[in-house]
Amino acid sequence: MPEPVAGLLLAAGAGRRFGGPKALVEYDGEPLVRRAVRNLAEAGCASVRVVVGASAEQVRELLPPEVTPVPAVRWQDGMGESLKAGLESLPGDSAVAVLVHLVDLPWVPAAALARIVGEASEDAVVRAAYQGVPGHPVLFGRRWWGEIAATAQGDHGARDWLRGRTDVRLVECGDLGSGSDVDRPGDLAGPGAERR
Repeated sequence: MPEPVAGLLLAAGAGRRFGGPKALVEYDGEPLVRRAVRNLAEAGCASVRVVVGASAEQVRELLPPEVTPVPAVRWQDGMGESLKAGLESLPGDSAVAVLVHLVDLPWVPAAALARIVGEASEDAVVRAAYQGVPGHPVLFGRRWWGEIAATAQGDHGARDWLRGRTDVRLVECGDLGSGSDVDRPGDLAGPGAERR
């Protein structure tokens, strides 16, 4: 039986460039937060947590009852604070690893997430790549959670922690989807739209 993996979706941002929280944006008739949560579950995540911040109550209302919302008190300080809040909510979970995903990646399908979940172990550091370019999701083994939470700050997330590491395993997912994010409304028709 595969080791349990927790899904952690970062969905706290205000989406300033987009004009509103991207978690609430609909794509193919489905809010991005619900789409991402569904994909995490379908990928085999044993539990799913969603970090909320901007429009937290509206985002919470879109979550299935089995999903745990995690408030990021300092979400306005950037993605690092959301990641820290999410990681700090995990110690009681039995997962050996956490799959960190972003809400604004509608073209990353469950199959790509599952490919990364399949690499789980307590000391894993695994990152999806699209045509060789590192992207999301990123899987962190339980061994690293405290270390990453301690370094996550501002808008950097785990970028500083990952920089220069030689143990990061890139897993190509470009055959399954696109790692393009949604920054502005026009992006919703962008790369990966044909993979819906």
